[in-house]
Amino acid sequence: MHKIAIIGSGITGLLAGIGLRQQGHDVTIYSALGADDWMTKVPPTGTACRFASSLDLERELGVNHWEDTTPINGIHLTFCPKLGRQLIDLSGRFERKSLAIDVRVQSHRWTHDFEALGGKVVIGTVDIPKLEEIAAGADLTLVAAGKAEIGQLFEVDTERSVYDAPQRNLAMFVFRNVAMDRSKDGIPFVHAIKFNFFATEGEQFSIPYWHKDGFQCWNALFEARPGRAFDKFDDCDTGEKVLARVKELFKQYIPWDYDWIKTAELADPKGWLRGKVRPVVKKPVGTLPSGAKVMALGDTANTLDPIGGQGANNCYRQLRYLLKAVEANTEGDFSADWMNATFDAYFDGIGKATNDFNNLLLEKITPAAQRLLIAQYGSDGAEQARTLQQKIANAFCDNFDDPNSLTPQLLHEEDALRYVNALSGGAARSVDLRNKLKIAKGQVRQVLGMPRSDHPLARMSA
Repeated sequence: MHKIAIIGSGITGLLAGIGLRQQGHDVTIYSALGADDWMTKVPPTGTACRFASSLDLERELGVNHWEDTTPINGIHLTFCPKLGRQLIDLSGRFERKSLAIDVRVQSHRWTHDFEALGGKVVIGTVDIPKLEEIAAGADLTLVAAGKAEIGQLFEVDTERSVYDAPQRNLAMFVFRNVAMDRSKDGIPFVHAIKFNFFATEGEQFSIPYWHKDGFQCWNALFEARPGRAFDKFDDCDTGEKVLARVKELFKQYIPWDYDWIKTAELADPKGWLRGKVRPVVKKPVGTLPSGAKVMALGDTANTLDPIGGQGANNCYRQLRYLLKAVEANTEGDFSADWMNATFDAYFDGIGKATNDFNNLLLEKITPAAQRLLIAQYGSDGAEQARTLQQKIANAFCDNFDDPNSLTPQLLHEEDALRYVNALSGGAARSVDLRNKLKIAKGQVRQVLGMPRSDHPLARMSA
């Protein structure tokens, strides 16, 4: 048994604590928030959609208390090369369901689960002197929270990091009083993630969400390219102002979804956030003034823009590697070398693909991704993926769960060509030509004010 300290009672710190307690270790979590504080004092920390593999970890740890809520079974994506022009739709199904649960209710419940396992929670602020004290009394100290001076303990890994600044200005909002079932809008899922991608302006996405107070609603985000059309939230200092601005932007720039959202209300007074995030990979070992070593975990080690829904899932991926490494470390040698090796195993195994995929969504569409998006044109979300289009759309969706599965094909055109050829019996180039003609026809019809009748979703919508 080892003595392990964890800084932070968010979902990463708590799941780490629960998993380590189940291994038999003496675990203490230090946090500024107690269980009840999560329910009453803070906004949600993000959309926190969990894909199938992450939900598997919750089941393995026995903390999957929300299995019957808000099952998300697919993604509907609309890609717009410029404002006012819908170019391509994608409608793909997940192989297994996803869930988006309010992190406030999860942290509340998992704090109690952790304590029921014999874990200890200490409430209070942790600064550098306090962290020195904690680390001195522990075999391993994990930092799963901490900004300012504690965050600065962990140096940016310049070889693994792409950006030196945030890429989007963000506005998150949790809302209700709108339909959960969007099939009348041409989206063939009861609960679907809806993405609107604009090549020049940014992105907007909405996720079915189980609220901390026990009802289904939506958690949504505007990802604004700085200075562009969606970057309109700097003067919004209340949730009501954020939501009013949201409706203005939908009406002007996303009219196909405006009727759906125009009746939206904030789900709770704290259900909104504004800010920005620099995507960055940190070196996992921090050195305190005394020379003691502490290890970064979760977002502290690897921060991602929320565009790809990878943040919470990335934390779970790190946790799997951490729990395995701790269990195998029977000697209790939690040296800097061990910390680095544990993080490297995660990064080489799935962390690099996670970052590559998420960062891909922040950039101009690659020729490879363009080829796949064209090849799937005509996907209709059918439950049985019999067509080439549906197989590719579904594979794109499942890459959110396992970024190793399709990221190479989204990044490298030769890999994309081989992939479509394998699925189409060598007909990738004819598929590309045929679908480009269909897309062009749809664009002409839009210019003429006519529905895009060549696309299955357009027929459903009509």
